[in-house]
Amino acid sequence: MIPALLAQATQGVDIGTIPVEGQVLFIGLLFLGTLAISRFSIQVGVPAILGVLVLGLAININYLDITHQQAESLHVFALALLLFYAGLKTDIQAIRGFLHYGLALAVGGVTLATLLLGALIWLLSSAEGGAIAPGGLDAMPLGAALLIAACLGSTDAGATISVLASVRQLVPERLQHLLEFESSVNDPTALLLFGLVAGLFTTGPADGAAMGAGAVFVDALRSFVQQVGSGLVIGALFGYVARFVIDQLAQDRSQLLIVAMSIAFVDYGSCQLLGGAGLIAVYTTGLLMTNMRYRRAELNHESIQDALLPFNTMAEICLFLIFGLLVSPASLVPALPVGLATAAVLMLVARPFSVLIFQPLSPFNRKESLFVSWCGLRGAVPLALSYNAVNQIGHLRGVSPDAVGGLAQNAQSIVFIVVLVNLLVQGLTLPRLCVRLGLVAPAGD
Repeated sequence: MIPALLAQATQGVDIGTIPVEGQVLFIGLLFLGTLAISRFSIQVGVPAILGVLVLGLAININYLDITHQQAESLHVFALALLLFYAGLKTDIQAIRGFLHYGLALAVGGVTLATLLLGALIWLLSSAEGGAIAPGGLDAMPLGAALLIAACLGSTDAGATISVLASVRQLVPERLQHLLEFESSVNDPTALLLFGLVAGLFTTGPADGAAMGAGAVFVDALRSFVQQVGSGLVIGALFGYVARFVIDQLAQDRSQLLIVAMSIAFVDYGSCQLLGGAGLIAVYTTGLLMTNMRYRRAELNHESIQDALLPFNTMAEICLFLIFGLLVSPASLVPALPVGLATAAVLMLVARPFSVLIFQPLSPFNRKESLFVSWCGLRGAVPLALSYNAVNQIGHLRGVSPDAVGGLAQNAQSIVFIVVLVNLLVQGLTLPRLCVRLGLVAPAGD
């Protein structure tokens, strides 16, 4: 059976032609592989999600009938649960001292990092993103460079939470709260910037008239305020709904998993349908639930965390595995020089600048701020946005029709390479950085 499945895989046969028992066997083996690679990744000091992502890339089963839309749907489900769980683990008392600073990083920091990174990609990259050509006349269109930067602008909650889990004992608790808060709140900013770049640089209607830059900006800003405001209000409302459900409907701890998943998904879906930011809503709901009192002491936010953790882990593994499966390793090679340069610029220039410029607002010292700047991890959100970028590039002004295919493919590959390098380098160096900055005492002291 196994040789037959491997033979079918190498021939690119659709998974639907494999017998059901073969599909079940393959899925079981795949999950065992993710478990093994996760354990190995942690032992060598890299994030488990990076190991899973590389596993999917190595398998590269491009005969699986998974569309980009389906992958994005899986991303939404997983991220909703991850942010709900992050909210459950965030104590309001713990973030009061740096709420304004966290918001400054989540909005202003993402904006500055995106603009700076986009400008540097534009200066360094060739027209199709397949070579480094600093100062060349055949440069990448500015709209495309900013679109790639917008994909990479925000830190990713799933990646940040995963990496912090591996160094949690080394990082001061208030820094953990800041990083989780920032990475949970800055996704709407990234989506706003992505939409703003697409609107400013996309060709106009059929008559050729493009929408004015001022009108695009005002429209995007209005949408951003509406999304954030609706997310906060609906999230707060569902916090009380969740307490009612737990107090009145949940019979024991065994039902908390279905309660948590139901609340998270209904919360996210309702907010999105009403035009709000569903990710902010689920985070807000979890945040309120953590600071509420329940009728029965054994049914509380800590019990929900315990029930939700295994499912969250599985959702996160599936998310990164699917993204790895959807990318062909051969497609990454042409974009490798620009991807590596972009990763270096992001980690060494754009992210540190976007954090340290807000140091006057920070209650943390400079060493702690340096740690925050190095913990700007990218993950599922940039990968998901890269698929949207592929669809947008063909409509950008200044992009030659002959260059659309190559530029779109390289843009997606650049984002994927940056995520890989970012998780690998920062995941390996975070523990050493904690010691070097004096955040923790060296072992043996």
